[in-house]
Amino acid sequence: MATKVVATAFGGPEVLSVVQADVPEPGPGEVVIAVKAAGINPFDHKVVAGATGAAPERLPLPVGLEVAGMVTAVGPDATGPAGPVTVGDEVVAQPVTGGYADTVVVPAGVVVPKPPAVDWPVAGSILMVGGTAEHALQVADAKAGETLLVHGAAGSVGQIAVQLAVRDGVRVIGTAGTSNHELLRSYGAIPVTYGPGLADRVRAIAPDGVDAAIDTVGTDEAVDTSLELVTDHRRIVSIAAFGRADSGIVLISGDDPETHVRANAWRRLLPAAADGSLKVVVTRTYPLVEAAEALQFVRDGHAGGKVVLVP
Repeated sequence: MATKVVATAFGGPEVLSVVQADVPEPGPGEVVIAVKAAGINPFDHKVVAGATGAAPERLPLPVGLEVAGMVTAVGPDATGPAGPVTVGDEVVAQPVTGGYADTVVVPAGVVVPKPPAVDWPVAGSILMVGGTAEHALQVADAKAGETLLVHGAAGSVGQIAVQLAVRDGVRVIGTAGTSNHELLRSYGAIPVTYGPGLADRVRAIAPDGVDAAIDTVGTDEAVDTSLELVTDHRRIVSIAAFGRADSGIVLISGDDPETHVRANAWRRLLPAAADGSLKVVVTRTYPLVEAAEALQFVRDGHAGGKVVLVP
């Protein structure tokens, strides 16, 4: 039998239940993965809360969008972006359905190889936040020598955006609480404390101006400061400020339909994690049976890194 976590109603993390199910069989173009790590993301809470649809017939609702693990079975024509998938492969998969489980069946098209140097918790939690960071950087279009302001730079998406931008030769200013300033400096960014007077503090650091901004927090402060400092408002991108759609900034949620930047982000993210040039902070791991507590911790919004289920 397989163990999985489902939402038995729509609501908070308390609606999650651990259940037993038959081990799935892979169909054409599918693979079965024995899960070693399953990333928890804030979007998971939105799904559980019914923000993506609360029709009763969706219940019990599988939860979880990304996993890493070992392939235990393959269906016919199981080929992923890197080639055929075979039993015994160590892989990463995203997006998946029902990743909070010890066994999942997923389309081979979302399965990519896990580099041996990347540990399971990192592998199971890098692609969603990393793909979002890559997408935000694509929209902001910050080039080498330019200055980029990242709001929420110590969050999971922010940390990856900062590191990738610095790697590309961009000067990065990152907002964060003082306790995370040293972390941002270690990534090559210039930290600045958020709160009243933020725009003036950024101007003091970048008197020649800010070329682009990425908002990962969705606050009015982040949006208004960006609008004040960045001349071209189409180079201000937010993954959270959906109530500010009328401000002229760019809001992103799904993949770019032309470049598929999120789907292809693994090609940069996984090698960088493997060689150590990209750091992914895993704040906590939880056993599968504590999925509700883990999701609650993520929902509270101060994880400071990735939270991962380890079945």
